[in-house]
Amino acid sequence: MQTLDLIVFLIYMGGITLFGASFYSKDKSASTFTLGNSNFPTWVVTMSIFATFVSSISFLGLPGNAYQSNWNAFVFSLSIPVASLMAVQFFVPLYRKLNSPSAYVFLETKFGLWARVYVSACYLLTQLMRIGTILYLLALPVNALFGWDILTIIAITGFVVMGYSLLGGIQAVMWTDAIQGIVLIGGALVCLLYIVFSMPEGPGQIMTIALENDKFSLGSFGSSLTESTFWVVLIYGVFINLQNYGIDQNYVQRYMASRSDAEAKRSALWGGMLYVPVSMLFFLIGTALFSYYTAMPEALPAELRDIAKSDRVFPFFIVDVLPPGLTGLLIASIFAAGMSTISTSINSSSTVILVDYFQRFSKTELSEKTAMRVLYLTTFIISMLGIGIAFAMINVKSALDAWWKLASVFSGGMLGLFLLGAFVDKINRKGAIVGGVLGVLLILWMSLSPIFWTDGEMQEYASPFHAYLAIVFGTMVLFLTGFLISVIAPRKHLPEDTAAGS
Repeated sequence: MQTLDLIVFLIYMGGITLFGASFYSKDKSASTFTLGNSNFPTWVVTMSIFATFVSSISFLGLPGNAYQSNWNAFVFSLSIPVASLMAVQFFVPLYRKLNSPSAYVFLETKFGLWARVYVSACYLLTQLMRIGTILYLLALPVNALFGWDILTIIAITGFVVMGYSLLGGIQAVMWTDAIQGIVLIGGALVCLLYIVFSMPEGPGQIMTIALENDKFSLGSFGSSLTESTFWVVLIYGVFINLQNYGIDQNYVQRYMASRSDAEAKRSALWGGMLYVPVSMLFFLIGTALFSYYTAMPEALPAELRDIAKSDRVFPFFIVDVLPPGLTGLLIASIFAAGMSTISTSINSSSTVILVDYFQRFSKTELSEKTAMRVLYLTTFIISMLGIGIAFAMINVKSALDAWWKLASVFSGGMLGLFLLGAFVDKINRKGAIVGGVLGVLLILWMSLSPIFWTDGEMQEYASPFHAYLAIVFGTMVLFLTGFLISVIAPRKHLPEDTAAGS
């Protein structure tokens, strides 16, 4: 079985790597590396945005989360239409008009250089954590199937993605995204169908067991702010997805890579909307797995019956139950999900470092040769740092929960600054700084105090709120503080307000 699966897996890995590397050319410029001359078909941009949403965090984390608990985390997906419509109405036109490869030039025009540096740094930290989390999750099924060392798998995967990202730039990233998006949807559908028709008493047994255990629950509809209720996850999802669409370089770079404003809007809308049914597919897989192993508990090893190891149940099923060849296809699908997101993060991060740091602070205009050296070097460094973070993720209890909490910490008020700049005409920059400081302090307190102040005298000062609300409260404090100070003491327009560098 392992031989056939290994062949399927290696064919996929080799094929996608060679395809991505085929975009390399000696006359490549920084513009083609970061935007591909803005000449991508709409469907490619759409699938690339979708593939950016979906990663191994989704492919393994969502089924693991559904297996462990219920469909509470699916509420996050229900918030995506709100962000998609906001993108079409406000965000895409804003960035297309600005016409810069970086999402953070806009913030400098509104608040000054400090905002551009601060938010771009937060973005880079977020992407490093994302790359590390995904690399770790990708290693799980390969470790289960072939018994290879997890550290070795992480390193090889990281180098493979770095290779075609470095050689092909955003053209390699977006075209492989499109292919990988199709592969991962097909693989997930095949897996769900196999589970459904493998139940001892037929497909209906999945629903019977799931309903008996309340596995389709979307969470409590109560007003508690200390638990992961329906409303807490929904509000968290709205804020995170507004941040994705509004200030995340991964998405903004795709708006700019589209051929026209109309095509960028269509891609932004449907790229996000496609994630809703696909995420439902992942939750169905997790619920179906719960029913499968409830009906046949002897099929699950004792060490995986610990609910804390739910992330490992789906990889085990892929290896233990699926027939030869199909196992290799599913692992290829998982890698399709993860590799597309990793390559996006690598390319976008190197773009940010070039545009927001090297070009912004250089006293002379960078030559194309120097710009390409910066892009190549930063692609390598970001990849290596991501691999190191993946090593550190090995002992994390739940990759999905860890990612969501880290995303809140590193968001650091990014969304609040963006909304303040986008929807408030006359801004007092000192007010924005005050709001930023208060927002970040609140986020750090809400995210970290429950972890470090677990006992002793400091315990009573720990945040009582759910960690998902950190970005919500932090964003609101930053926005409202900046808005109120701007209303009370509006800053007069100065020439430098519109003289920010690109």
